[in-house]
Amino acid sequence: MSTTNIHRAHQLEQVEAPGSMLTKTAAKALAVLRYATGFVFLWAFADKLLGLGYSTPSAKAWINGGNPTKGFLASVDTGPLQTFFHTIAGTWYANWGFMLGLLGIGLALTAGIGLRIAAASGTLIMAMMWLAEYPLAQHTTKGAPTGSTNPLTDYHIIYAAVLIVLAAAYAGHTWGLGRLWAKLPFIQRNRWLI
Repeated sequence: MSTTNIHRAHQLEQVEAPGSMLTKTAAKALAVLRYATGFVFLWAFADKLLGLGYSTPSAKAWINGGNPTKGFLASVDTGPLQTFFHTIAGTWYANWGFMLGLLGIGLALTAGIGLRIAAASGTLIMAMMWLAEYPLAQHTTKGAPTGSTNPLTDYHIIYAAVLIVLAAAYAGHTWGLGRLWAKLPFIQRNRWLI
């Protein structure tokens, strides 16, 4: 490593201004994280829609008359919102909201546009799923162990945090359409769409 690179690295470590530490390597790492997270949402959408045989068998695919939310929400057996989740399980609005959410978030992340909306809606979906699984409970309403391994920080919280970090770091600008998107006049007037 040359003395110039060492000096630059030392300067970056000492900078106190927020945002000054994002290196090109960090921006690329965030882009990889953005694509990987986008693929998680797109895969969940495709599996529920087409029944790819992983969490959804072909016979239960949405295009084959299956129900993307009924199985999960109807089996909620813990937490303060158990009755609420049973009530909305399999309703048209729960199915469409969930599926459009998965698709929209996945597309936004892979394209690198609309990351603020993707972060907000993704965080809402993750919060609802966290409440449905309710990892605070050690036992179901029937007394069986829930299998919860961490009562607070589970994968729902991690995904929500990742979505927020990607939006806050403008991760769509690297290897995505974020820069072009942000320059559109409509987006300039409505910055919340960035």
